[in-house]
Amino acid sequence: MEVVSACPWQESLVHLLIAAAGSGRRMGADRNKLLLPLAGRPVIFWTLQAALHAERISWIGIVGQEIDREDILALVNAPPKPVEWIQGGSTRQESVQRGLAGLPEAARHVLIHDGARCLAEPALFDRCADAVEAGAALIAATPVTDTIKRVGDDHHIRETPDRSELWAAQTPQGFSVDQLRRGHAEATAQGWSVTDDASLYERLGWPVQVLDAGPSNIKVTTPFDLTVAEAVLRLRAAS
Repeated sequence: MEVVSACPWQESLVHLLIAAAGSGRRMGADRNKLLLPLAGRPVIFWTLQAALHAERISWIGIVGQEIDREDILALVNAPPKPVEWIQGGSTRQESVQRGLAGLPEAARHVLIHDGARCLAEPALFDRCADAVEAGAALIAATPVTDTIKRVGDDHHIRETPDRSELWAAQTPQGFSVDQLRRGHAEATAQGWSVTDDASLYERLGWPVQVLDAGPSNIKVTTPFDLTVAEAVLRLRAAS
């Protein structure tokens, strides 16, 4: 009997949604910051390259606005796995809901990643995929190294939280598709507004663990972030 090797996207049921409905407001730009140049390519190009080369990702959904669709999809040429466009909503929460609705029927586990975290490497996606397939709800994160101060409206320090218990939340964030859909349905019913899916799980009392992403998984938000990201990409290219 002839044995046919499965394609990489057939070996895994971990799907990825990339949140790409960004703006250039804090960049001072007149367009989606994901389309700004970074080391000779748009910011989101680097995000897509990492996702496309992640072995444990079977399918990619790009959730964005129609105005950016042509420019972003032009960056995906003969992809090694399925890539689909999903129309985003007016908020990140609504965009994730639409992304979940656009997943293939076979999807059992999903990672959600901010397109602006363009320094994520394929190994990070693979580590998150392995963890979520093992049953965890998780977020990529990094331990806080600065001393954090809680400050009031009068700019006076109120307290200094214990730094050993503080992590900076990042993406990818990974969940069971069915459970995340139930969580978003409850958020809609209750009128909740959350900034990320881990916050939704916290409200519902569902456990979420952190996975150390390392120091380079920054989110490109300001012009300075672009400078840092370009330096990291150049160092990687030279190594």
